[in-house]
Amino acid sequence: MKLAERYRGVLAWFGENMPEVGTELTYESAYQLLVATMLAAQCTDRRVNTVTPALFGRYPTPELLADAEPEEVYGYIRSVSYPNAKSRHLVGMAQMLVGEFGGSVPDDIEQMQRLPGVGRKTANVVGAVIYGRQVMPVDTHVFRVAERIGLTRGSRTPLQTELTLTRHIPAALLPVAHHWLILHGRYVCVARRPKCAECGISGFCRYYEKEHATGKVDAE
Repeated sequence: MKLAERYRGVLAWFGENMPEVGTELTYESAYQLLVATMLAAQCTDRRVNTVTPALFGRYPTPELLADAEPEEVYGYIRSVSYPNAKSRHLVGMAQMLVGEFGGSVPDDIEQMQRLPGVGRKTANVVGAVIYGRQVMPVDTHVFRVAERIGLTRGSRTPLQTELTLTRHIPAALLPVAHHWLILHGRYVCVARRPKCAECGISGFCRYYEKEHATGKVDAE
């Protein structure tokens, strides 16, 4: 199957079957989404959503978070991954947000990456979800699913995956396409045993082609 055909098939199926999708993180503002996305690094959205209500209740604005001590913030996020580092990053992010950006999350992806603890993926998530930027955030799900399906081939880094997907997916679809791939990886194309029998895009999947040819997956 040619690469263009694979992309067309995958995107068409998602567009028809998952037209309305979005992040599973709970948030009410750009500031809250930025904090939640930082917390979600190497952690599940479900876990993050359990800690953010109390965190945002205590620090509803960047100004209040900027005045906090990392040790205090730690108490609210101790159940997420790497809470010590994330506590420091959250306070540092808020201080720069207040000191250089007037307390508002910048809509420029490069400027956002200047904030402590904010990498390319986090900036792309906020840019896509809040500001409608035509970018492709690449997390572990997107990285794995894109390679397994065959949308990428031999990508070694998230940046390589991002650049490949951005080159082949229409720009207008990028903000929603990353949700398609994330959710597909989270619930269907799971890491250890992908649920090929439940997959709507198996007919366009390189992994399914290979495994079906060797009899390792069911034809159904």
